[in-house]
Amino acid sequence: MFARTSSPTRRLATVAVMTIALLVGPLVTFAAAATKPDDRTIKEAYVYLLGRALVIRQETNDLKEKGIAYNHIKYNPLGSADFVNPNFDVAYLEAWFAVDDQSAVILEVPEIKDRYYTAQILDEWGEVIVNINERSFPSKPFGKFALLKPGAQVKVPNDATPIYLHSSKAKMLARVELKGDPDGAVKLQKAFKASVIGEPSIAKPAPMAAFDNKNLLGAEIFDDVSAVLSSALDVAPNAAEMQGKVRAVAEYMATGKEARSEIDNVLKKVVPEFQEFAFTKSAPYRNHWVGGAQTGNYGKNYWLRTTVDYAGIWGNTGDEVMYFVATRDASEQPLEGSKSYVIHFPADKLPQNAVDSYWSVILVGVPDYRVVPNDLKRYNFNTYSGLKLEADGSLKIGIGPKSVEGVPETNWLPSPEGKPFSLTFRTYVPKDIVKKGEWQPAPVTKAE
Repeated sequence: MFARTSSPTRRLATVAVMTIALLVGPLVTFAAAATKPDDRTIKEAYVYLLGRALVIRQETNDLKEKGIAYNHIKYNPLGSADFVNPNFDVAYLEAWFAVDDQSAVILEVPEIKDRYYTAQILDEWGEVIVNINERSFPSKPFGKFALLKPGAQVKVPNDATPIYLHSSKAKMLARVELKGDPDGAVKLQKAFKASVIGEPSIAKPAPMAAFDNKNLLGAEIFDDVSAVLSSALDVAPNAAEMQGKVRAVAEYMATGKEARSEIDNVLKKVVPEFQEFAFTKSAPYRNHWVGGAQTGNYGKNYWLRTTVDYAGIWGNTGDEVMYFVATRDASEQPLEGSKSYVIHFPADKLPQNAVDSYWSVILVGVPDYRVVPNDLKRYNFNTYSGLKLEADGSLKIGIGPKSVEGVPETNWLPSPEGKPFSLTFRTYVPKDIVKKGEWQPAPVTKAE
C-alpha cells in the first residue's frame, strides 16, 4: 500500500522536500561554519558603528525631554547646560526634523546682521548637510527653506528653497551669538520657525542598548545591526565596506554564547584604545591640545566622526568653527580639578587675533563632557568676557579650585576639586592660520 501510493503525488512531495533541503542546507552549513573576524576587523566595525549608536542615543534622550517632539523647535534658555559640551556664547535652538515621501518641513530663518549665527543641519551619522548663514549660503542666508527626503514628491511654496536631507530625519542645531546683547539674541532665536506640509510617518529611533560615555557598549552594539544600518543612509564613501565588516561581526556573534564572549573580550581592549585615540590622536596634537582637524564632513575618516559624536556631538565644519580639546597639561599629566593651571597667550598669539568672529573656552567634566557646577556659575570665557591683559599685552587664564596666584580673579575659571576635567576651545570663523595649523591654544601649564 505504501509503495503504491508513491506515484505522482508522492514523487512531487519528495522533489519538494529535496529542493527545500538544497536551498536551506547550504545556508545552515554557512551559518554554522562562520569564522571569527580578526581583531582588526572587530575594532574597525565597532568604532564605525559606535558613531551611529551615539547619535541614536542622542535622539532617544532628546525625545525624552518634556515638550520635545519631532518637527518642533526647542528654544533653549540662555545659560542652559544640560547637554554635552554646551556653548554659553550663543542663544541655542534645536530640533529633530522628520519627513517622508509625501511631506516636508518649512524652516524659516530670520535676517540676522552684525553677529554670528548659523542654522546647522546634520544627518543621523553626524555629517553636516548644510549651514544656513551668509558664509556658506550667500545666495540666500535667510528666509524659507523646504527640508525634503531624497526623492520626495511634495509641492512646496515657491519662496521656499529646497534642501534635500540624506534620509528621513535630520538634527538642527542653530546658534545666535549673544555679543553683549542677550535680549536681542533671544528675540532673533524666537524668530526661527518650523511648520510641516503633510503628515509624515515617523519611525522610532533605531534599537540600541542604553549606555553612557564612561561605560560604552560592548558586544551588544552588534545586536539588531540590520535595523540600525537600514535606519539612516551613511554618505561616507567607505560606508558599504564598513557596514560589511559590521555585518560580518554580527553574523559570527550570532552563532552562540562563546562567539559573543570572544567579541566582548576583544572589545575590552578596543574601548580604551578608542578613548585614548579620542583624547590625544583624533586630530593633530600640538601644545598638548588635540584639534584643528576638519570636522563636520569626514569622508572616510569614521574614527574622527565617532570621536566628535563621542566628545561633543554635532561638530560643525572647519569654515564655521575649529575645535581644540585639552585633557592633559604641559607635562602630559591628566587635568585634575584639585590642581591649579595657567594658560598664557603671548601678545602676538592672542585668541581674538585667530578668528573673524569670536573665540570661546569651556571647562567640562570627564567622561560625560558636561559642565561642572561652581559657586560663581562661571563655566567659560570668550571674546566678550572682559578678561584683563598683562602689562606686556599677553593674556593669562587661570584654572583651579581657587583663584590662581598671578592671574587676575576675573580671569579665573573654577575647576571641580578632586575630579578630572577637559577644556574645549572653539574658534568661530577661524582665520587661515588656524585652518593651516599655524595657531593653536597655548599649553595648559601647572601653576607654580
